[in-house]
Amino acid sequence: MTQPNGDQEDRDLKARLEKLSSSLKEKRSDPQGAAQGESEANVTRTGQAMSLGFRVLAEFVAGVIVGGFIGWQADIWLGTAPFGLVIFLALGTVAGFWNVYKLAATTTSR
Repeated sequence: MTQPNGDQEDRDLKARLEKLSSSLKEKRSDPQGAAQGESEANVTRTGQAMSLGFRVLAEFVAGVIVGGFIGWQADIWLGTAPFGLVIFLALGTVAGFWNVYKLAATTTSR
């Protein structure tokens, strides 16, 4: 035995489901929709920001590593441990900061 109120609820639910289904089909059939365009732009901006961040990290770390390596080798060849390492590590750090500064200055001027 079905209740009259239960039948009305079923019809209402089916009507809502059909409305939602048609709305989803419209959204999916519109490949150039505003929501999709915004999400693609966000993905592009996020990718560019991550790329710039990794490049900044690589520039800085490379400067420090190269300076440390040159200082370490200078200490081995000249027998001045640890002065060469400390001096060239400091120079590598300064060079890393300088590379990051140049990268940031060119990025903001575009």
